[in-house]
Amino acid sequence: MVRLQFFKDEDFSGVDYALDEIQLQYTSSAADALKRIADRNTGLEFPVTVFNSDVPAGFFTLDFGEDKTELTSHPDSVLLRSLSIHPEMQGKGIGKSAMIEADGFVREHFKNCREIVLAVNQNNVSAYRLYEKVGYRYTGKTRMGRSGPQYLMSKSI
Repeated sequence: MVRLQFFKDEDFSGVDYALDEIQLQYTSSAADALKRIADRNTGLEFPVTVFNSDVPAGFFTLDFGEDKTELTSHPDSVLLRSLSIHPEMQGKGIGKSAMIEADGFVREHFKNCREIVLAVNQNNVSAYRLYEKVGYRYTGKTRMGRSGPQYLMSKSI
């Protein structure tokens, strides 16, 4: 069973997994994402641990800061970023389940949020298909990311 919980320091050993070179083109490690949050110190980005049967299996952040304005003009939105699943647990549906759970998690903890947005690299076909399967839609817009062009996707919640 997949569940989400706000990241706690004791989760770090479970989400401090190594991603391969290809995955690092498309996402940040948990350590890098946590450093970004600490460096910015805005209080607007929230790390989330993905658990599978009470074992940390993945990580992402929910960013309410200004970066989301590149993806949407909707004021009641959040940018989902830095999603990764532990390499030993990939291919088991955990990422898909986490993205399904994210809707309720955001609604429960951020009552005014009505939209989740994200950017996915155009070469990351498997991630794009995953997001489509759980209800994200391509907005028709793109942007240049650190590893090439990205599709902008959104989902109303």
